[in-house]
Amino acid sequence: MFEISTQKSKLQVEVIHQFLTTTYWAKGRTLEEVKQSIEHSFCFGVYLQGKQIGFARLATDYTVFAYLMDVFVLPEYRGNGYSKKLMKAINEEPKLQTCKVFMLKTFDAHKLYEQFGYTELKQPERVMERLL
Repeated sequence: MFEISTQKSKLQVEVIHQFLTTTYWAKGRTLEEVKQSIEHSFCFGVYLQGKQIGFARLATDYTVFAYLMDVFVLPEYRGNGYSKKLMKAINEEPKLQTCKVFMLKTFDAHKLYEQFGYTELKQPERVMERLL
């Protein structure tokens, strides 16, 4: 059975941490950092037969803004439409319907996110960041 859930109690934190440490964006993130990021985010778990196969989290105020992060489907489950189902669930989530601005950063998944309304910045001169 396939399921997408926002219940944090279902998240398999070890699976999430193990995958994230292999990514270009979260290499070196500790288990404690993963736990803390989950605690302070709105999370989506993707499950097949009760096994977690995907994840996404948003930093959000649930009113105006949401920042999408740590989106993945485990490599052995890719190509089956699970990432599209995950993005559809995020877009249709009732708790996020008043948010007017969604943002994310990606190095290699532009085509996925474009299918769900994400575009390059219209006014990049207005966006700033502070990297440490």
